[in-house]
Amino acid sequence: MTALLPWIAVIVTVLAGWALIKRYSTHMVLLFAGLVILICVALAGVGFLPKGVKPSGFWLFDIFATLKSIATKQSAGTGFLIMTAGGFAAYMDRIGAARALVNVAIKPLSMLKAPYAVLVAGYIVGQLLVMVIPSAAGLAMLLLVALFPILRAVGTSPAAAASVIGTSAGMTFAPTAGTASLAAKVAGLDPIIYLVQYQLPLAVPTLIVAGIAHYFVQRYYDRKGDDVYSEATEVKKSDAPDAPKWYAIFPVLPIILLIIFSKLVVTSIKLDTIAALFMVWIFVVVVEIIRNRGDLKKIFKDALAMFQSMGKMFTGIVALIICAEFFATGLRTSGLIDVLINSAQGVGAGSNMMTVLLAAIVGLVTFLTGSGVGAYSSFAALAPDVAAGLGGSVEALVTPMQFASGMMRAMSPVAGVIIAVAGAAGVAPMAIVRRTWIPMMLGMVATLVANAILFD
Repeated sequence: MTALLPWIAVIVTVLAGWALIKRYSTHMVLLFAGLVILICVALAGVGFLPKGVKPSGFWLFDIFATLKSIATKQSAGTGFLIMTAGGFAAYMDRIGAARALVNVAIKPLSMLKAPYAVLVAGYIVGQLLVMVIPSAAGLAMLLLVALFPILRAVGTSPAAAASVIGTSAGMTFAPTAGTASLAAKVAGLDPIIYLVQYQLPLAVPTLIVAGIAHYFVQRYYDRKGDDVYSEATEVKKSDAPDAPKWYAIFPVLPIILLIIFSKLVVTSIKLDTIAALFMVWIFVVVVEIIRNRGDLKKIFKDALAMFQSMGKMFTGIVALIICAEFFATGLRTSGLIDVLINSAQGVGAGSNMMTVLLAAIVGLVTFLTGSGVGAYSSFAALAPDVAAGLGGSVEALVTPMQFASGMMRAMSPVAGVIIAVAGAAGVAPMAIVRRTWIPMMLGMVATLVANAILFD
């Protein structure tokens, strides 16, 4: 039966992919896919327990001990970082600091007059803002309120403006973003080191290529003028108060502190990412108390958004990562990864070819399901084994996979962010996709080429 395990894993994976395309719950599909594979692995007598987990004496109990081990490790490690980052972002939005940052960042764009130069500049600014506002949907909502009117005022079409906003989170290279945090963990790197040494070198050429592509693609379709518009969905401002402009520094402050107190600048003092987020959160709460003087109940209620959103992040992203890791454990123990590595070696394919293959798989799953986190989480955990088998680096594998999860989401008609911006523009999601797929595909090619040159 052992020889059949890789094929069983392939069949289960295909069925899981079909279920995801049919819009079944990603969490539960990955959980049950992993469960089925591990049951087959256990019945075949193959060991699957993670390191440090003692056998119970009964294979069924061992499977759930494996799930417990994964859940505990993820919740206490990367998962807690994602929860804290999500909570911090929610608090920044609650007090108006996120909106203040967006307004300050895009204000210079209103001074430009060339429509498509403003559009490209807006794309670049939006992509940079992802470093401090890592939620694709959250950033898109802010940009629809602040950037969309500017792009319309200079003469770009609603579809062009919405397309640029929809791709603004194509590369989630924020150290606190879910996929970026997971990539850093898989690579065994500090999130800031991973950002500076691996993500940014790939992000720069990707950003340039995608920005240039946006210029020509959006201008072409605007001149063609065949978009069919219906009644646009009104995008309302959030209920957050109008914060002073200087509040714009608060969302950026954790990253500034993390860069200063890292191996890059001050090497004698190390600041943990989670500690930095909590520290800045408390600091901002104190600032709110001093500035508002009085309504302490409201200030504390707003501050509680940190913990409330942490809970939401667990039920969403962290739970998804746990289920994906469980699924990846099944794939690893089934021997499927060894088969892939041996096959790659047999046909002379190296780590670069495997990087392209894994990025393509993540991208395809993301495109079909609209979920970049789900697709990336399912395959990221396999990167160390693949890298070890082919003699490549883990970083060179996970970074293109991570970028693929964001850029392919920006060209998926079923992705939440694309549906949202299409509604705001009054066009069908496919009208947005036809404007985003060329910039994102060319950006992905730039990522893979730069990755092969820099990290081969």
